[in-house]
Amino acid sequence: MAVTICDVGPRDGLQNEPETLPPATRAELVNRLSAARVPRIEAASFVRPDAVPQMAGAEEVVAAVQRREGTEYSGLALNAKGYERLVATGLDRVNYTLAATESFSRRNANQSLAEARAAAAEVLARSELPVTVTISVAFGCPFEGEVDPAVVEEIAAGLAGAEVVLADTIGVATPRQVRSLLERTHAPGVHLHNTRNTGYANAVAALEAGATLFDASCAGLGGCPYAPRATGNIATEDLVYLLEGEQVETNIDLDALIATSEWLEGVLGRRLEGQVYRAGAWAG
Repeated sequence: MAVTICDVGPRDGLQNEPETLPPATRAELVNRLSAARVPRIEAASFVRPDAVPQMAGAEEVVAAVQRREGTEYSGLALNAKGYERLVATGLDRVNYTLAATESFSRRNANQSLAEARAAAAEVLARSELPVTVTISVAFGCPFEGEVDPAVVEEIAAGLAGAEVVLADTIGVATPRQVRSLLERTHAPGVHLHNTRNTGYANAVAALEAGATLFDASCAGLGGCPYAPRATGNIATEDLVYLLEGEQVETNIDLDALIATSEWLEGVLGRRLEGQVYRAGAWAG
């Protein structure tokens, strides 16, 4: 069995850091991840720099990336203008985020849910690139609480032609909920946060439910500026260690991935959330 891992560290990981890394450093992170044979990397976010200053200079980041055969490079867009900027850079894939609740849509994308869904439909209709649509706060919203699974199912059903990812943006899901919502929506992908230490159990539940695409972030970086107390994503190297131990093929160089997280720890000047980069891989 094989799965695809998308490292979202250069985008979802760094967007929640207090400091803004220069485009050259962010591009180096992308290059290190591709050298570790990560099959998909979310390289940049095409949002307004005044809204998320950590993501300023997306075009400079992409221009400095050294493309590696075997790696697909994606970028995040929240609206039609962001989509146009993304396409102009020559990235391989569009990642479009759509909230499952009205409140989060207005906070995160400055759009009503109806407006965001219409914009997503426009992107899907016009894009010549493959499109991944991530449904954020699919399991719980920091402003509205529990999210009705029927709402998520209805949103997912309206995204024909897109690769759909269900996001536990604030890290409230449990394995039963993850398994149930994946089976209900038939979404192939998950984006999990480890805020309440359920992220890796949720990854196993997603795998058992048939998920084939997993977002993760090197060293467990991450969070959302518009989601209070939403801490890091599951760590890419921790997820690779787990999956390989379960005989699920990732084709990722775990040692190179660990070295990337060690480098990133030095760049940021603090211990990061991942466990495997500190403990090391273990072959038994």
